[in-house]
Amino acid sequence: MKTLLQLLKSTLVILLLFCGIGGAVFLGLGLLLSFHADKPEKADVIIVLGGDDGLRINRGAELYKAGYARHLLLTGIDRKYYRPDRPDWRERRLMEKGISRKVIDVDTLSKTTWDEARNTRKIMKEKGWGSALIVSDPPHMLRLHNTWSRAFRESPATFVLVATNPEWWHPLLWWRNETSYKFVMSEIRKNVFYAVMYY
Repeated sequence: MKTLLQLLKSTLVILLLFCGIGGAVFLGLGLLLSFHADKPEKADVIIVLGGDDGLRINRGAELYKAGYARHLLLTGIDRKYYRPDRPDWRERRLMEKGISRKVIDVDTLSKTTWDEARNTRKIMKEKGWGSALIVSDPPHMLRLHNTWSRAFRESPATFVLVATNPEWWHPLLWWRNETSYKFVMSEIRKNVFYAVMYY
């Protein structure tokens, strides 16, 4: 009887330990995904990634107006629908904020984060830009860090990841908001996929 009771106690302790570890890992996913966001610093170009609902373009405009760079590059614009004589909504948003179209470049070739990194590296080389601020949302930062580090491995160019500041994001309480929960779950899957396909 005593042995059975000790076995039950040991089993319960092990179960609680696993639950605690599992809970900590789950709660820590937000921190893990957003960890690589950094403070902006002076650069040659601000790159605003596609998949935007307005937060990224607004952050890019803030950085530009604060003098962090003299050029903006917008990625993720579908070339099938893009016409240089008819600005994309993100270009229009920047111009509405008083930013000249002359300082805005557009990448219409990129469809994925991997494409954005590789195509941006080429554009930066062509334009003579040596440094970039990459603007995206907090849960995107881990995949960006891994992808851009890989794509820029043999390039002298440097980049800093700068996150937006969405109301829906909290690195520890991400699971309480539907938007951030979906974003985190999506990023976990995408990080695994990218690790298999690209790294």
